Amino acid sequence: MRAGRFLSSVRLWLAVFLVVVLSACALPCAFAQGGTLPSWNQGEARNAILAFVAAVTTPGSPEFVPEAERIATFDMDGTLWVEQPYYPEVIFAYDRLAARAAAQPELGQLEPVRSILAGGHAGLPQLSPADLETLLSTAMSGMTPEAFGDEVRDWLAASRQPRLDEPFGALAYEPMLEVMAYLRDHGFRTYVVTGSSQAFARAFAGEVFGVPPEQVVGTARYTKFGHDGEGRPQLIRQPEMILNVSYGGKPEAIELFIGRRPVAAFGNSGGDADMLAYVTARQGRSLCMLVLHDDAQREFAYGPALGLPDTGVGVFNQALYDKARTAGWHVISMRRDWNAMFKAQK
Repeated sequence: MRAGRFLSSVRLWLAVFLVVVLSACALPCAFAQGGTLPSWNQGEARNAILAFVAAVTTPGSPEFVPEAERIATFDMDGTLWVEQPYYPEVIFAYDRLAARAAAQPELGQLEPVRSILAGGHAGLPQLSPADLETLLSTAMSGMTPEAFGDEVRDWLAASRQPRLDEPFGALAYEPMLEVMAYLRDHGFRTYVVTGSSQAFARAFAGEVFGVPPEQVVGTARYTKFGHDGEGRPQLIRQPEMILNVSYGGKPEAIELFIGRRPVAAFGNSGGDADMLAYVTARQGRSLCMLVLHDDAQREFAYGPALGLPDTGVGVFNQALYDKARTAGWHVISMRRDWNAMFKAQK
């Protein structure tokens, strides 16, 4: 009997020993596979995300947020994907207008269309606000939403960012995609809130960012209901703008389209500051973060905060940097906080 009990004890301890050893071996493997937010380096930004999610999703926490109220909003250009050398939507509009002008030479001779096209892609940052609106309204109207979406997806597959030599759709930031997925895993709904066209972003947000079209809020233009040549109902995109979703337009659009104040918001420029301020003003804990482009080797470096170059695109100036520090917003350094950059390089 004693021998039997001894052997049983030996077997039990052997089993415990094997579990401990195997667990110890498996742990480094789990970390090698990435763990939580694997494209983020240890640091203030990553810790802030993890601490916020734990605080607002743990039952019994004094900062607990019910799942229905877990809304997170993300700017698109410069926050979720590359916005250099100019905003992708504007490059798409230029390419579409150039194709229309080639097919309709009389259009290409009209002003300001002729001047807009004469500068090529390099001239886009120098366009006046009026010429930029002419470009967008002319190029992005006159077709059904379905046809427009097809054109956007075709362009996205064929276009390439000139310096990085990748399609724009492949240049989504892997660390930000991980944050979105992490939030969704914890009961959040993630929204894209962008100054770019709502229809443009909706065409690819599901594939590129994992966000369905109904959770994309962007600058909107009218559509007009009618019938095609065979009497079938259809919508046609119109040139007139309904809503400009930049600066104060972002909180206004959030109220209009979402109907709840977010508890987290992510941006990268002065155009996102009002959205972050709106989120910070909520009752209870919030998380607000700004992406600083300070990695000239893997992506681009521009600000002009902290002495970085001023490209005029996605402007993150020193005043915004200082406001982030006083408001409790976290500044994400691409160079310091991210160990990987693009979805394409995963």
